[in-house]
Amino acid sequence: MFDRLREDVQSVRDRDPAARSFLEILFLYPGLRAIRMHRRAYWCYHHKLFFLARWISQRAVRKTGIEIHPAATIGRRFFIDHGTGVVIGETAIIGDDVTLYQGVTLGGTGKDVGKRHPTIGNGVMIGAGAKVLGPFTVGDGSQIAAGAVVLSEIPPNCTAVGVPAQVIKENGQRIPLDQIHIPNPVQQHFDALDARIRELEEKLNNVQ
Repeated sequence: MFDRLREDVQSVRDRDPAARSFLEILFLYPGLRAIRMHRRAYWCYHHKLFFLARWISQRAVRKTGIEIHPAATIGRRFFIDHGTGVVIGETAIIGDDVTLYQGVTLGGTGKDVGKRHPTIGNGVMIGAGAKVLGPFTVGDGSQIAAGAVVLSEIPPNCTAVGVPAQVIKENGQRIPLDQIHIPNPVQQHFDALDARIRELEEKLNNVQ
């Protein structure tokens, strides 16, 4: 257990230039505290101590501002920088060496059952305020820009930006970004409603 803790602290020192000492990280970094509490909650959850697991996770929210569902699967050397407002859903799976910044949500869309939350590959970085929503995979080594809203799968070693997110770089090669024909999910929904209304009006006219 101590080896795992030392590994967690070292991962913070490697990725945060502001980190000064082992004790500072151990006692004052909310991301590390949230992860340690999540491990206890995860153990309880998988030993069917559901109430205790939830109690630990909600206590972690109050103390750190980071909400991780007890059932979420998290790999090694996971680093949450700053952390306030981070939310990780029940069926989320996070690989090794992943970094999240404040305000990140690994959530669902409300349309799926079973696996509802994303799978995050090894070595992924997700910037501040990004939202990754749905049961798809963000590939190993990819980067999600701050404020991006990711609604579909991201291949490995890619950089994704925007709302909804588009891949602009893959394996170090920049991909031309289409600034004009970006899909607008809100407009698509309105278009679908308009089409349905026209269809119903035609049926009503036929009945009359």
